[in-house]
Amino acid sequence: MNESVDIAVVILTLNESVHLPRALDHIKGFAREIFVIDSFSTDNTAELAKVGGAQVILHPFQSHAQQFQWALENAPITAQWVMKLDADEVVEPDLADEIRKRLPNLPEHVTGINLNRKTIFRGKFIRHGGRYPLTLLRIWRRGKARVEDRWMDEHIYLTEGSAVGFKGGFADHNLNDLTFFTAKHNVYASREALQVLSRRLYLLDSQRSLVAGVTSQQAKVKRILKESVYDRVPFEISSVLYFLYRYILRLGFLDGRDGLTYHVLQAFWYRFLVGSKLRELEEAVRMAKSKDEWLSIIERLSHQHLN
Repeated sequence: MNESVDIAVVILTLNESVHLPRALDHIKGFAREIFVIDSFSTDNTAELAKVGGAQVILHPFQSHAQQFQWALENAPITAQWVMKLDADEVVEPDLADEIRKRLPNLPEHVTGINLNRKTIFRGKFIRHGGRYPLTLLRIWRRGKARVEDRWMDEHIYLTEGSAVGFKGGFADHNLNDLTFFTAKHNVYASREALQVLSRRLYLLDSQRSLVAGVTSQQAKVKRILKESVYDRVPFEISSVLYFLYRYILRLGFLDGRDGLTYHVLQAFWYRFLVGSKLRELEEAVRMAKSKDEWLSIIERLSHQHLN
């Protein structure tokens, strides 16, 4: 069924030729507008985007949050609704059908839609360990939402109105190998360590936008628990406890061999890496005498670790 509705889908890309055609193929049946914001890919991502019906806009990358907020403010979006989609995410047919049927009939006070995302790792649906569903605000009325300005774990939040949930398949399904997975999470760990350090130095008010605005309740609770509880425990302890919580208490062991690999890497190795990088960063700023010195060091470290 190909029947477009009044929605624009925005996708950020950098060398996403493996994933982008699949993503576009699953949204072109319902999206009236598609915008690909490309960070000067060196592969044929831009060409594939145009073939897939997207309008390509080139813009240098700073962070996911800043890149997407730039897209919201500068892309020529005319659709009433906007959807954020990653290049390696898939909108499955049942969700596409629900968007077609329900979106045009929502009351005016509804300005956002939460989707339940599932994780596909090495071809396996990770059902356990607290990984499904991951409820995220991903569709909103144009002009009624913003992106948190964070280095890592940024969320969309509504500036007015309320949100409802749509059912249907929505999957994070990256097709790259374990080398790519660990390299990507190594970069993520640097971003998250900088995020935690900045909060500890009172340089960021990271909770305000997400907690004050309307977004996924699950995202709010996770953010509060992480910053108020988890980050206060030594990472040598918290990373082990978090893995045991997900693998045993949340039944991650039911995800089989590939699930074990995923939960060890994502729940233990990644969390331990974030803690180790945070300690390294804290040692780098320990000798700073003022907030200006902190800012200078953090700016230097951000370029060193993120570029």
